[in-house]
Amino acid sequence: MKIKTVFRVLALICLVVSFAMIPSGCIALYDRSRDARAFLFSILTGIFTSVILSIMSDSKDSHSAIGIREGVGITGFSWAAASFIGALPYWLSGCVPSYTDAFFETMSGFTTTGATIFSKIEALPRGILLWRSLTHWMGGMGIIVLSLAVLPFLGVSGMEMYKAEVPGVTAEKLTPRLHQTAIYLWGVYVALTLIETVLLWFGGMTLFDAFAHSCSTIATGGFSTKNNSIAYFTSPYIQWVLIIFMFASGVNFSLYFVILKKKFREFFHDEEFCSYFAITVFAALAMSLSLYFAGNFAGIEHMLRRTFFHVVSVMTTTGFIVEDYNLWPEFTKFLFIVLMFIGASGGSTGGGCKVSRFIILGRQLKAETLRLLHPKAIIKSRFNGKTIARSTLDSSAAFFVLYMLILSVSTLITTAFGIDLLTAFTGVLTCLSNVGPGLNLLGPVENFAWLPSFVKWLFSFCMLAGRLELFAVFLLFVPGTYKK
Repeated sequence: MKIKTVFRVLALICLVVSFAMIPSGCIALYDRSRDARAFLFSILTGIFTSVILSIMSDSKDSHSAIGIREGVGITGFSWAAASFIGALPYWLSGCVPSYTDAFFETMSGFTTTGATIFSKIEALPRGILLWRSLTHWMGGMGIIVLSLAVLPFLGVSGMEMYKAEVPGVTAEKLTPRLHQTAIYLWGVYVALTLIETVLLWFGGMTLFDAFAHSCSTIATGGFSTKNNSIAYFTSPYIQWVLIIFMFASGVNFSLYFVILKKKFREFFHDEEFCSYFAITVFAALAMSLSLYFAGNFAGIEHMLRRTFFHVVSVMTTTGFIVEDYNLWPEFTKFLFIVLMFIGASGGSTGGGCKVSRFIILGRQLKAETLRLLHPKAIIKSRFNGKTIARSTLDSSAAFFVLYMLILSVSTLITTAFGIDLLTAFTGVLTCLSNVGPGLNLLGPVENFAWLPSFVKWLFSFCMLAGRLELFAVFLLFVPGTYKK
């Protein structure tokens, strides 16, 4: 690994995070709140760190291409560096009791998990509330993808960073030049954010709340400015707007490029999108029937709205809530666990294992079954009309093995601290899939503040691993990654 090349890009990441704090700092100054000095010191610390990293880098390496090792190192260390710097405003303002809590909240923000240690959110200064939402917004599309828009001007190539960062089975460039791809993705991202902000504002939210919730929605994060999350807003209009944009954010963003090229048939015939849509509808209708037979019925529209809201919220790993589904029937809670595993589409801002991986492994399972019946037949698995490469099948299978290994070991460690199995399992699962709320003592109306410090660091690792598709983090612990 060319460590000086890594330092050069990390310097840029630290600078991006520092400048991103300026709007929150300005609001803190305007409100004359206690977090104003905290933001000022945090910004200066971030800039100072960026300068130090720039000095430690080598200008001779500025035109070096970023290989797999550099891409993995930059991606993993960028999220860690961003979280260490981004945690400073929480800690220095006194909003959290320890740096561990501040780091957990920041990692939850940048990884768009939405797990929080705050119980009295509405008591927080507006500067801190805005910063929570901005960490979601930046992490949603990826700090790395943002930096790719300017990396060419630094003389470095970032395809390996893009492949390590963009979630999904494969990461394909939408345009010939990588920085054009990054700019396009962020263009769609900004457009969706602005449209949702306007719609929520028209629906009765304040402009501040509308923007904060739009940042959380498009990033599929889940941080809210209210203690009761979306349950604070009783407007059916607001809830349906959020349902639509949460679902839209769980769609592969490359499909929006297809729409712009007016290839609507290709969009609606995409196998992952069709499966994503079908799973969402099936799960919501199944939950509606379960609630109906359980006697929890208050009108068809209300029942469909709350089930669709929570199904879309969990499957896209956003984590918004309108009521405590921890009190729903056991069938619905098990279905929520399944949706946490599945997650959203590849190439979206959502987490989880991704719908495309389940499709690919399902096709391979079918192919292997047919081979047992017809040993001499040549059977190939296809996805969207193309033969699935052996490497894709292997990587999907390896992903599931690594996912289950991290889930099992982390749950085992968590239960060692005296935490019950359901709480521990869903706590790890919700962090690994970047969902936010779990079940039982980490349910939708609870928070993560009571967890032991070690468990918070463990959950922070799970959040990072889930956000970076496991392997980008796993390779950081492989000695061969650091060899030239």
